[in-house]
Amino acid sequence: MYKNNAIRLLIVEDSAFMRKILTDIFEENSQINVIGHAKNGKEGVEKVLELKPDIVTMDVEMPIMNGIDALREIMKKAPLPVVMLSSHTSEGAEATIQALEIGAVNFVQKPSSALMINPKELKEKLTGKIIEASKARLVYPIVEKRTYKHVRSIIKNTTNKRSYNNNIETVVAIGTSTGGPRALQYLLAEFPSSFPAPLLIVQHMPKGFTKSLANRLDSFANISVKEAEDGEILRKGYAYIAPGDYHLKVKRNDKKELVISLSKDKEVSGHRPSVDVMFRSLSTLDDLNTVGAIMTGMGADGASGLKDLKKKRKAYVIAQEESSCVVFGMPKSAIENGVVDEIVPLSDITWTILNKLEV
Repeated sequence: MYKNNAIRLLIVEDSAFMRKILTDIFEENSQINVIGHAKNGKEGVEKVLELKPDIVTMDVEMPIMNGIDALREIMKKAPLPVVMLSSHTSEGAEATIQALEIGAVNFVQKPSSALMINPKELKEKLTGKIIEASKARLVYPIVEKRTYKHVRSIIKNTTNKRSYNNNIETVVAIGTSTGGPRALQYLLAEFPSSFPAPLLIVQHMPKGFTKSLANRLDSFANISVKEAEDGEILRKGYAYIAPGDYHLKVKRNDKKELVISLSKDKEVSGHRPSVDVMFRSLSTLDDLNTVGAIMTGMGADGASGLKDLKKKRKAYVIAQEESSCVVFGMPKSAIENGVVDEIVPLSDITWTILNKLEV
C-alpha cells in the first residue's frame, strides 16, 4: 500500500520468515513504506541502486555477500542511512562495531532464533530507530582539514571564564549516541599518550556491545581505552566507556581517590547508561576540575546533567557543531539550555580539550 510522504525502506535479510516479520511491523506504521526486499548483500546493493530507497535495514550475516561487505559497497556507490540487524553473539557485536565505523547509522539487536521473536518488542525497537535514522546526516568524510579560527564558536554570554586550578584533579567526560562510535574513533586517536586526565564516556549502546567498542577504539588510540569496571580507580591517560545496561558514576574512596561506580538503577529518559547520570555524578564531587563534551546523538540526554555540572563545578562545556553531527539532537539541547561554552566541529574537539587543559 502506498503511503504519501512515507520513508521508503528496503529490507535486506536472508531469512524469509524475518523478512515477513519486518515487513508486517513496518507496514503498520504510517510513516514507513517498504519498497522492496533483498535476500543477500549482493542483491541488496543492486536494489539500492535500482530502487533508491531513503533507508535500508541490513542483516549482518548473509550468504553470497554479508552485510558488512554490502554496506561498504553502498557507502561507495550510493551512500544512504543504513540500520544494521545484529545478533547477540560476540562475533555479532564485533561486526556491528565495524559496520558503525564504515558508516551505518545505528543497529538493532535481532533475536537469535524464530522462537525468541517478540513482534511487539521488536516493533518498539525498530520503528523509532528507522524514523530517527532516516533523518540522520551522513558525514563523509567525518572531518575536514582543521580550520580552528573561523569554525569555532565561543558562546558570548558564558559565565565560565576562570582558569583551571592546576593543584586539583581534572576529569573529562563525554556523552554521545547516534553517530558516536565513528566520531569517538577519530576523537580518541587525536589524544596524546601523555593525556593528563582520565576520560569518561557514555555511549548509548546495549549490553554486549560496549566491550567490543572499547577494544576497537583502543586499537586506534594513543591512550588506553577500556570498558569501565565497578570499583576501579581512575587513571590519567585512560578512557573508560560505560558498559551497556549500566549507569556510570564517580565517587571518592576512603583514600579520596576517584573510583568508578556502576549501577543498574532505573533508566533515565529511557537510557542506561545515561549521560545525565554521569554528568550529575561529577557535579557532586569537591576539588575537581571538569570538562564536559556533548556530541552527536538523538534526543536530549546530557543537557540536564550538564546544567548541574555547570552550576556546581563550573565545568567548561563543549558541544559538537551541527554540520559534523550525524544527529544534532543532544548538542542542540545542551546549547538551548544555555550550558555550553564553546561549539566546535568534530575535528576541533580534541584540540579544544587539550587547549583547556593547557596540554
